[in-house]
Amino acid sequence: MKQNLSSQKYLVVWLLSGALLVAAMVVIGGITRLTQSGLSMVEWKLIMGAIPPTTQAEWQATFEKYQQFPEYQKLNLHYTLSDFKSIFWWEYTHRLLGRIIGVVFLVPFLYFLVTKKLDKPLISKLLFILFIGGFQGFLGWFMVKSGLVNNPHVSHYRLAAHLVTAFFLFAYIFNLALRLAKPFKSPVMVPFYKLMLYMFLVLLAMQIVFGAFVAGLKAGYFYPTFPTMGGEWLPDIIMVQRTSLGSLVWIDSIAGVQFVHRWLGVTVWSFTVVMGVLLYPSLTSFQRQAYRLLFGVVSLQASLGIATLLLGVPVWLAVLHQFGALLTLMAWVNARRVI
Repeated sequence: MKQNLSSQKYLVVWLLSGALLVAAMVVIGGITRLTQSGLSMVEWKLIMGAIPPTTQAEWQATFEKYQQFPEYQKLNLHYTLSDFKSIFWWEYTHRLLGRIIGVVFLVPFLYFLVTKKLDKPLISKLLFILFIGGFQGFLGWFMVKSGLVNNPHVSHYRLAAHLVTAFFLFAYIFNLALRLAKPFKSPVMVPFYKLMLYMFLVLLAMQIVFGAFVAGLKAGYFYPTFPTMGGEWLPDIIMVQRTSLGSLVWIDSIAGVQFVHRWLGVTVWSFTVVMGVLLYPSLTSFQRQAYRLLFGVVSLQASLGIATLLLGVPVWLAVLHQFGALLTLMAWVNARRVI
């Protein structure tokens, strides 16, 4: 069953609204992490958790629960109730937005389904989005749990899984919305364009993963110089740590993950330049527009990453850098659409 133009318009608006909310979720998640707020809520209550403390007694009871866990006992013994509230609200907002996203997707989906506005292929895609959204919520709690045991820091592996899933969900929704809004098929197939775009995506995915590793290990606060790391191209500490960590030094140490992340960033930018040199003369006008957008966003993102490092990871700039990764993914989806 084909969607009529009116229902398709509403579907596109609904999906773009959902993608925007997922992007907001990523941004607020970044603020939550950078303000050290992610472990302030030590319970997961799907329904009742949507209601924050409202009385002094409720606030005190919530604070006392927080005091039973390692973050307070090892890092924040000096916290007063007022200090606790300042970190609680970021995590609460992050979780509340997750619930809002669930409602924004589920209710319209049921309406479109009941009113027969969806064909079978689209129903399958939308069910997949709902599944990934639910799985993303599970990964969020799975990540938080890793910081409630002994070490008051979440696992950077679980953080990466949580973040990458959010990026994938955003890209999938945005791509579906674009294809419903304006299906496009280039009449000219440029040799290697599709291959190079997917090679770019692999590099970008690796860079996002290592960005999450840097965030989880707080590696961005170290070596605030570029292009060298404290005057060294390859810090000696990496070689020292290799004796105990082996190859894990590249994914499990502060110096290792920052080294990989910064040079992956250089690689992504350089690969984008190579794409332009090799392919640009053969591209159609639509493809050239898409490439220029991709190159511009990648260049902006690289600049934001370097600035974030050199300025000591200010919250606003670090969040802007994370949002830049979403913009890069959007630009890639757009470039893929005009093949």
